[in-house]
Amino acid sequence: MTMAYRHGTEGLDMAWCPGCGNFGIRNALLKALEDLEIPAEELVVVSGIGQAAKMPHYIKCSCFNGLHGRALPPATAIAVCNRDLTVIAEGGDGDMYGEGGNHFIHCVRRNPDITHLVHDNMVYGLTKGQASPTSMIGFETPVQPEGVILRPFDPVAVAVALDASFVARSFAGDPDHLSGIIVEAVKHRGYALVDILQPCVSFNRVNDYDWFRENSFEVGDDHDPTNREAAFSLAVGSEKLALGVIYRNEDRKTFEEQQPVWEEDGTPLFRRGPDLEELRRLAGEYEV
Repeated sequence: MTMAYRHGTEGLDMAWCPGCGNFGIRNALLKALEDLEIPAEELVVVSGIGQAAKMPHYIKCSCFNGLHGRALPPATAIAVCNRDLTVIAEGGDGDMYGEGGNHFIHCVRRNPDITHLVHDNMVYGLTKGQASPTSMIGFETPVQPEGVILRPFDPVAVAVALDASFVARSFAGDPDHLSGIIVEAVKHRGYALVDILQPCVSFNRVNDYDWFRENSFEVGDDHDPTNREAAFSLAVGSEKLALGVIYRNEDRKTFEEQQPVWEEDGTPLFRRGPDLEELRRLAGEYEV
């Protein structure tokens, strides 16, 4: 059993630009994993396509890289098949809210016991700067030279509206705050969204570190995250972006808890042998 998630990046082909917010997220994630003392062999990080989705390449862990926008379905399947694992789905705002937007919505509905970390830099960094679902109105890109005209997607408001069981936001420029939020998200039983504000120093010169600091605030102790109306009001009613645990619902059953296959036997599915007698019976039904 080992908690050695860190490995030196010397000699690795690091795809991230110097100053990229992904480095801060990586440091915060490593600290959170060490604080949680999760054995490395019991950790699986699932990602799609994009700069953020390369995170499991730079951590010692089991990983699954899927298609663009498709990290949540395999993450859900892994969590269902082996409930002893800690499963983290990780990707960018384009990956998770654009290509993966439909999976995001239905993952909230299912409530699998996984942690969902989204690197939200409000731009497509891998493909050189197109607007993403969270880009602000007026944001100019090579593809939108006259500025974005669509209203930005608000993942926190959508998650609260759909009664996600854990919704939080943090900032890559504050790794201590972020690591604490990740710890809470992983400990939570059920689906946990952490929207992480992350500067892209190469393709988003508007939403930089200073912009995020000036346009965000930490949720105070007076906020009750179990109050859904207050959480939704905080998500949509503030001029600045709220940081912290926005909403928490401990009463929802997880997707795994509602699967009949677990009712009588808690053994992970991959450790169960085939029921040959049942297979023969099923095969006999189709004999001609």
